[in-house]
Amino acid sequence: MSELVPGAAAPAFTLPSDAGTDVSLADFAGRKVILYFYPKDNTSGCTIEAQQFRDALARFAAAGYAVLGVSRDSVKSHCGFRDKQQLNFPLLSDKEEVVVNAYGVLKEKMMCGRKCFGIERSTFVIDEAGKLTHVLRNVKAKTHVEELLKLLEVA
Repeated sequence: MSELVPGAAAPAFTLPSDAGTDVSLADFAGRKVILYFYPKDNTSGCTIEAQQFRDALARFAAAGYAVLGVSRDSVKSHCGFRDKQQLNFPLLSDKEEVVVNAYGVLKEKMMCGRKCFGIERSTFVIDEAGKLTHVLRNVKAKTHVEELLKLLEVA
């Protein structure tokens, strides 16, 4: 696997979504995509981040960006999270960990004194040609969306 840096091709993927359909990166050919990875539905940090993406979606869309959220949660879990938080963008389920591994976001973490693997909160911005323009790893849930708006110069 080549290193994911700005200018590299974004790894292709197809994942099941909360809408009951498969979503592929190829579905967004010719469009810009914000692909964000988060650890778990209905946890405090992930809820804050999802709410902020929800609230900023019109601004991202006006600048030509689609937003996609990815975690290892099930489609059923995503549906509950979407409905509870009134999310307005697709949530993709990567239970097989194919895409989280392709993007290098599955990391060893310490939880309650034990080592485990979890998703490192990360965002990849992809241009219309399928190339990465920004690779943001280990972002903070509370400030990430606002920082992303500034980075992408979204009004």
